[in-house]
Amino acid sequence: MEIELLPPSAAEDLSLIDRVTALVNQVYAESEKGLWQASTDRTSAGEVAGFVRAGEIAVARIDGDFAGSVRVQRLDETTGEFGMLAADPARRGTGVGRELVRFAERVSRDAGCRRMQLELLVPRAWTHPSKQFLAEWYDRLGYRVTRRADLAEDYPHLAPSLATPCDFLVYHKELS
Repeated sequence: MEIELLPPSAAEDLSLIDRVTALVNQVYAESEKGLWQASTDRTSAGEVAGFVRAGEIAVARIDGDFAGSVRVQRLDETTGEFGMLAADPARRGTGVGRELVRFAERVSRDAGCRRMQLELLVPRAWTHPSKQFLAEWYDRLGYRVTRRADLAEDYPHLAPSLATPCDFLVYHKELS
C-alpha cells in the first residue's frame, strides 16, 4: 500500500477530486445513516479541492488503485487532527483505514505535534452500530474521549441537516 499527501496542484485533477469526494460521501452515507436528513452529503468537490490546495488530503493506493483517503490538518502548535477518513468498502478489513490513521499520525508527529485529535459524530439518544464500531476501533488504536459536545453549538450550520439530535465525541491520543 502506498499513501501520499497530495500536492496542492492535484486540486486541478477533477477526476481525482471527484473520486475522493464520491468515496467520502459513499462511506459517510452508510456509516451515518439515520443521523442526517436524506441527500445530505458529507463533503463537496469544492471543499475537497480546497483541502487538497491546503495540503491536507492524503490518498492510499493498492497496486495503483485508489483505496482510501484522509484529511490531515494541524489545529495548533501541538495538535494535529485527522478526519474524513474513508476506505473503499470493497477493501474493508484489509488495513486501509488503519494505515491512513498511522500516516496521519506520522505526518502530524513529523510536523512537531505531540497530540492527535479526531471527532466522531454520535446520536444523542440511541446507539448507532457503525458509530459503536468506530468508537471501539479508535479505542483499540489508543484514542480516548476527552470531550462530548453538542454539534449544534460547535457547528450550528450543520444542525439543520440533522435527522436526530447528535453530539460529537472529541478523541485525543498522545503521539510518542
